[in-house]
Amino acid sequence: MLAGMSLLAYLAFLLLLGVVAQWVAWRLKLPSILLLLVFGFALSQATGTRIDNYLASESALLSLVGFFVAIILFEGGLTLKFSELREAGTPVLKLCTLGVVYSFALATLGARWVMGYDWLICALLGAILTVTGPTVVAPLLRLIKPRRKVASIVKWEGIVVDPIGAVLAVLVFILIQEGGLGQGWDNVALAVVKTLVVGGGLGWGLAKLTEMAMARHFIPDFLETMFFLALVGVAFAASNAIQHEAGLVTVTVLGVALANQKRVSVRHILEFKENLRVLIISLLFLMLSGRIRVAELESIWREGMLFLLVLILLVRPAAVFLANWGSKRTNWRERLFLALLAPRGIVAAAVTSVFALQITKVAGEHPDNEMYAGLAKQAGELVPLVFLVILGTVGFYGLLAAPLARRLGLSDANPTGILFAGADPWIRVVARGLVKEGHHCLLLDTRFEKVAAARLDGLQAVRANILSEYAEEEIDFAGLGHLVAATPNNEVNSLAVREFQHRFGKAKVWQITPADVGAHHQKAVASHMRGRFCFLGGPRFSELSSLVRQGAEMKATSITDIFTVEDFKKTHGENAVILFKETPGGQLSPVLADGEKLEGPLTLHALVLDEAGGTAVETNKEDQ
Repeated sequence: MLAGMSLLAYLAFLLLLGVVAQWVAWRLKLPSILLLLVFGFALSQATGTRIDNYLASESALLSLVGFFVAIILFEGGLTLKFSELREAGTPVLKLCTLGVVYSFALATLGARWVMGYDWLICALLGAILTVTGPTVVAPLLRLIKPRRKVASIVKWEGIVVDPIGAVLAVLVFILIQEGGLGQGWDNVALAVVKTLVVGGGLGWGLAKLTEMAMARHFIPDFLETMFFLALVGVAFAASNAIQHEAGLVTVTVLGVALANQKRVSVRHILEFKENLRVLIISLLFLMLSGRIRVAELESIWREGMLFLLVLILLVRPAAVFLANWGSKRTNWRERLFLALLAPRGIVAAAVTSVFALQITKVAGEHPDNEMYAGLAKQAGELVPLVFLVILGTVGFYGLLAAPLARRLGLSDANPTGILFAGADPWIRVVARGLVKEGHHCLLLDTRFEKVAAARLDGLQAVRANILSEYAEEEIDFAGLGHLVAATPNNEVNSLAVREFQHRFGKAKVWQITPADVGAHHQKAVASHMRGRFCFLGGPRFSELSSLVRQGAEMKATSITDIFTVEDFKKTHGENAVILFKETPGGQLSPVLADGEKLEGPLTLHALVLDEAGGTAVETNKEDQ
């Protein structure tokens, strides 16, 4: 059906397929990368259509892929805050230094033992497979939702190790060009120095110039997004022109430097790049997986599967545990989780394709050299082998990591705890009731006396502004699945739900119904600036405060076919306010203000004023 279609039609179909794969992965709670790889490969085999059909040469595709990878690494760098290193700094340093060395050495030995390649090809493969990458790590972290410390370690390692692995592969390739291990070490040393100077210096320098330009408003708002795309492209291309693969170092340093300066905000740029990343990842994995032919996989799949097992069961665990030997900054649970999380992504695929092509060119320049001919033949097998490694590691880690993290106590399957913005008396009463029923609550408030009162009630509370950088970067939100903005200030509540949409999702950020909800549109906050209004009937802050002052308490009531919501309302009258609903599986969520179907079996958590009604509710719950 797709054979002979135009490039425009092909790209449009890839976009559609990418959306379908991402949506199915979201619904089934599977790694999106896994479905993208399968969909891309299946599309190519079913239709015979590949991206190569539309490009003049393979180098054109690799240049496009390189630019896309640069954008992803830059966006990843923008998420790396030095504040995260207070807990994760030592493990990250060990994994990105000692861990890389151990991974490189062990993967090289594994390739030699299993695949039987020449030592130079084994070293090249070992260097390439030290990388993990944000293209696969970020979607897995979104699926796993690990605790803050572990998430920081995995994120930092995935982004920082990518350019390290690419540069390491460059150094091995230099030895191949020079004719073997005994030659070319002076060029290797020069390449290391040039990479550090060009990558680090150019990245940091461009970040400072950009910071200065933005601080002085030299760049108009409507051009900022395009400016950053152009900046990444120019920095990447210029660095690579000076030193091969130094561009990955440059864009990573550029992103990290911009993320950690304090003069200007780059948050809006990060939000745009996050959306662009989803598009790029979809296109890249669909296109690159579609380039693999069945015949190529058939030639290496037996040895490739064994090599995959060596990487998963021996190389990664040994590298993690050896790198963290004697360290007290990680416990055995964290090390075990890290040892079983090393998916390979688009950087491994792109770098492999680049060097396979380069080795083939070198062999073509020396047609009478038997060594280069043998290296070229083995290099031709690297692309399907690395594709198999990507597919296998994403599938294995993607299916194992989430249940493993839950089993080790490093994440929650479906976090449903409540983050309250505010710690007023009525919020403390509500939070006490939820905690009593086994739910996790965290209260944030700027007033010391309110935070102290919450802590005296046995609640977890932090003195912080919900809109502060501290709240965003320092507080561990593990186990929390919803935000309820419930401060007395309606504007703060509206800003809070917008600020935390990227963390919890639009469907899980709530605010109490503001006093101006029925006001004239000239006075009321615009609807698109607000979150979902919570609590049945839409009670205002003053109404909830008044209800608690009168002695209302939180009660949990089981709703079934026998005891319905109507029975609940008859029992407690108009005074009761239904706040939260809980499914039989323990999924807790606020109730919509304008009403929703509340049919059993479920549990309602409500503020109940009359004591007799409360007794009836408790008896009803015990009877059922």
